[in-house]
Amino acid sequence: MRVRPKLGKIIVDAGMIDEEALETALAKQAADGGRLGQILIESELITEEDLADALARQFELDRASLERASFDPTTVSLLPRGVAEALGALPMSRTGDVIMVVVADPSQDDLDLLIAEAIHHPVRLAVASPTALMAAIERAYAATETVSDAVRVFEARASERAPAPGTGQTAEVDASAPVVQVVGTILTQAVRDRASDVHIEPMGERVRVRNRVDGALHEVLSLPQSMAQALVSRIKIMADMNIVERRRPQDGQIQTVVDGTSLDIRVSTTATQHGEKTVLRILDKSRALYDVSTLGMAEDTAAIYQDIIKSPYGMVVCAGPTGSGKTTTLYATLMAINSDEINVMTVEDPVEYTFPTINQIGIQEQGGVTFAAGLRSILRQDPDAILVGEIRDVETARIAIQAALTGHFVLSTIHATDATSALHRFLDMGIESFLLASSMLAVVGQRLIRRNCTECLEEYDPSLEDLAFYERAGGPSKSIFFRGRGCAVCSGTGYSGRIGVYEILRLTSEMRELVVRNASVEDIRRMAVEDGMVPMRDQALRLVADDVTTIAEVMRTIYIL
Repeated sequence: MRVRPKLGKIIVDAGMIDEEALETALAKQAADGGRLGQILIESELITEEDLADALARQFELDRASLERASFDPTTVSLLPRGVAEALGALPMSRTGDVIMVVVADPSQDDLDLLIAEAIHHPVRLAVASPTALMAAIERAYAATETVSDAVRVFEARASERAPAPGTGQTAEVDASAPVVQVVGTILTQAVRDRASDVHIEPMGERVRVRNRVDGALHEVLSLPQSMAQALVSRIKIMADMNIVERRRPQDGQIQTVVDGTSLDIRVSTTATQHGEKTVLRILDKSRALYDVSTLGMAEDTAAIYQDIIKSPYGMVVCAGPTGSGKTTTLYATLMAINSDEINVMTVEDPVEYTFPTINQIGIQEQGGVTFAAGLRSILRQDPDAILVGEIRDVETARIAIQAALTGHFVLSTIHATDATSALHRFLDMGIESFLLASSMLAVVGQRLIRRNCTECLEEYDPSLEDLAFYERAGGPSKSIFFRGRGCAVCSGTGYSGRIGVYEILRLTSEMRELVVRNASVEDIRRMAVEDGMVPMRDQALRLVADDVTTIAEVMRTIYIL
């Protein structure tokens, strides 16, 4: 059996105290009893956080930072609150069948076995200070208990009013009503998880709530099916939507404050087999907007882009699927080109983030303000630079291209898989090839890819499939690979945050000739690479080589043959 290093030696080696202070503490322990770590804390020689660091090293466990951690309510509920407080343990996240549990005192005999038996899952321990752990337990169980209590009250009220339908109608707008509390908890959890979207999905016997964090969905709550319609109705009331209409898709908007954070929430509902599904897109108004230099572009790509956006006229389009960061790139570009000497105007659906010095127009389909109509009105406002939130149809595309041809700098987005296919999207819409070639400056293809969590980075052996892809794709020579193991900071996912991956297709004279001739996507891509475009896949493989992300994440997000 391996002998663990002495706690006192670890604390001295870390430079927290000297040998003399350790000897004094050991003498006090021999005389009065007690634990060495507690004696050092009471003597104000070390802090609780110092002791947690030392215990993590002694027992070779992860060190949990709970201040920035989010909690999975489903995982937290595996351990009753009383047991959690008695053991000093908090289940944080799940990786496969293994539960990561944060503890304050890993020296307790058979602690991992006790916890595993209580939650009926294998466990992996991490260490936090007692004060931080108890505060986290309070936060984690407060949310879980709020939902559990609200569900019980809702079901009790539902059974009471069953004989007399309609008597409980006002419960949905009462601030203390169970469904109001549940919706509030869902939004609070989403903010704490840094979620971009919340999916509320009726699944037959239950309602599944999932948060999209760093581009991937994670289940955070499971509610009884009996609450499904009440949840949708509550959200519709908040978004000023029609609560009677349940068959047609609807869109709405909520402005609220959660945990001191001002949010603009876009709401979308649609009828499914088991009821109405609701998706909430969360826009954090307090989030700092990116600068072009911080988007994640490689140096050579960023230099090309900075040069392109200096043009006084022409069109630049960002291409990618939903959630690939196109709007973020456009906003960063606006910040880079905006000045008091030019008139910058936007037409968006909706206006996501407001700029104090930019004129922004929000789309209102019902009022007749479409992208095409908004763009026409902008052209009569003497603009220098124009942002069109999205090119959805040939009318908008044609007006945007005409604006670029008549001396305006136009920014926009289009849904396409990459930069080369975006050009063909315009041709498919019916835009003449010579107009496209004359107006387009560049197309930016992009994706958002998850970063490895730096708190739990570890060496690992990729699967044979991953290695085969890496080698076939021409990844830089590499023998040691890293990934995030999963910790409290990253909620067990191994990833924390995202970084943009870009490719820039610049329309040179040769490229314009290809576009006018309606050349194939393959020919255009080949010419773009010859002209210096570094494909997204190659950019992503550079990030793997630099241990920023993993091969599996590149395959999940990009995988372009």
